[in-house]
Amino acid sequence: MENAGSGGLGARSNEDIALDLLKFVAASTGFGRTVTPSTGFNSIPAPKPEDQVNQLLDLYGRCLNVVNGGTKA
Repeated sequence: MENAGSGGLGARSNEDIALDLLKFVAASTGFGRTVTPSTGFNSIPAPKPEDQVNQLLDLYGRCLNVVNGGTKA
């Protein structure tokens, strides 16, 4: 009989759990959404795509650290 940590069908890897956590945080906070153009002045410039990717990768690393039992959030 397999246990949950041995890669059975019901087991999920820490990477999968961290990815789900990333999706939850991003959806809850609006992280990664682009600024919609509007009439008038925008005080916040739209971030570059490269910056958004780097921020998402950093957030994924933080989520993975938390899932692995790290204390840094």
